[in-house]
Parts: sequence; C-alpha cells; structure tokens
Amino acid sequence: MEQKEMDKVLEKAEVLIEALPYIQKFNRKIIVVKYGGSAMSNEELQKNVIKDVTLLKLVGFKPIIVHGGGKEISRWVGKVGKEAKFVNGLRVTDEETMEIAEMVLNKVNKNLVRMVGELGVKAVGVSGKDGGLLQCDKKYADGEDIGFVGDIKHVDPKILYDLLEKDFLPIVAPIGLDDEFQTYNINADDAACAIAKAVGADKLVFLTDIEGLYKDINDKSSFISRLTATQADELIASGCIGGGMLPKLNNCTDAIKEGVNRVHILDGRIAHCLLLEIFTNQGIGTAIIADHDKASMGC
Repeated sequence: MEQKEMDKVLEKAEVLIEALPYIQKFNRKIIVVKYGGSAMSNEELQKNVIKDVTLLKLVGFKPIIVHGGGKEISRWVGKVGKEAKFVNGLRVTDEETMEIAEMVLNKVNKNLVRMVGELGVKAVGVSGKDGGLLQCDKKYADGEDIGFVGDIKHVDPKILYDLLEKDFLPIVAPIGLDDEFQTYNINADDAACAIAKAVGADKLVFLTDIEGLYKDINDKSSFISRLTATQADELIASGCIGGGMLPKLNNCTDAIKEGVNRVHILDGRIAHCLLLEIFTNQGIGTAIIADHDKASMGC
C-alpha cells in the first residue's frame, strides 16, 4: 500500500478512536432528535440524517426522532387553494388545515420509517395521539385564537419506553389530543422538548437552518459553540436573541432545567452534522449544557 493510501486509512482509524469515548459515555442513553427545516426537503440531506440516527442506534444510543413537516404542509394547503397563515411563528390551523396537517405528517412519518428500515433498523412511527403520548390544551398566540394548535400539558412516555425496550426506533409526529379527544397540531420544537424531558433524555438535538447560536446574527465571529443554561438565560434577557431562535432557545434552557443533560443546535444542511457534533472533540454546532456540567469532556 502506498503511503498516501496508508495515511487515508490511518486518518479513518483516528476518527473512530476519537469517537470511542463518546460511544462509551452515551451507550444506552436516550437522545431525542428534532428533525425539520431544509434537511427534510432535500432528499440527499434527508438520507444523511437518517443514516446518522441509524448509526447512533447501532452503536448503542437510544434515539427518538420527533419530526416536523411545515414546508410540506404549506405546499398541500396551497394545493387546495388556501393561504398559509402564521401568528408568532405558529400556523393558524382551521379544521380543514388540521386535516391536511395530519395527513401530511403521517405521510412524512411513514416515509421516515421506511428509510430507517432500508438501513436495517426497525422503526415504528407514532403520532402524539397514540397511547396518549401528547396530551394538550388549546394554545393561543398573545390571546389570539389560532385554531387547532395544541399546547402540551402532559406527556405519557410509556409507548416510547415500550418501543425502546423492544429495540425499535420511535419516530413521532407532533399531533396531540385534548381532554375531549379533539385533534391538535403541535409545534415540533415544543413536542421534542416535552418528550425529551418526559423520557429523561441525555441529549436533545435541534436540526435547524442556521449554523448554531450567535450573540450577533450579523457577526459571524460571535458564534457560540458552548454555553451553560444560565448563560443562555442571560443572553435571552439581554435582548440579543430574536426571531425564531428565541422560542427555540427558551425550549433549550427549559429542557436543561428539567433534567436533559445537553441540548445541541445544529445546521441540518451540513451532511452528517449529528455525527460531527456528537462524536468529535470540536463539534460543529452550539451545545447548551447544565451549569454543573462545565468541566465535562467535549460534547
């Protein structure tokens, strides 16, 4: 073997050795992956995400996927001649839109189950309606009625524990029921956060359309690779964070305070971002950690 080829082989070996302590540390730990954004609309990125999650499963993690479907829902809403409307980032969901949203989310859900199955891992798709997983009340946006949008009040994780125990990879569509068994559309970030807290996840990962967290979104040098929950709260209070990142960061800090060990914000447009963040010393996104976790290694 030529030296150049040998160097490539050795480089691959170094990558595997670097991943070893992380595999050992998180073996049998639950990781919740919120899957959405551009990574869902690009077929190649979609395959990469599913490969990443499948690999996590095969090396000993217990992953749970919680997926969105916003862009696809908007596309189908447009097909029936309706215009997608949002208030504070939440989709205004009348009865017809709710029917479309549930149809699309179930379609997305089963497609992800198929993709995982093609890689040799058993997956089961569920909605928040199954087994009383996501129980919710009607949600309002600053007092405004936005239709059938749910605010999660309780998570019953039994169905997820049962699936994990039987070695299945659960894939969850963010739909819930209220006390009267009315169906509600739930924000996928909210669903992932609530599920991560309910199952005591070691990690919660948000796949987004930005590289991670910036102190100033217009200044690329202000990128934050790691911060504690307290530091994140201070950043929120300072008014530096706005737009769609604000509710996401609030979800992150809330999850940490409720026992999730680490929350990661990653750019889902980067191929294999999950593996790069979790299995390498440097990582590529933003990790939010518990205050007592400052001295722990890497990601």
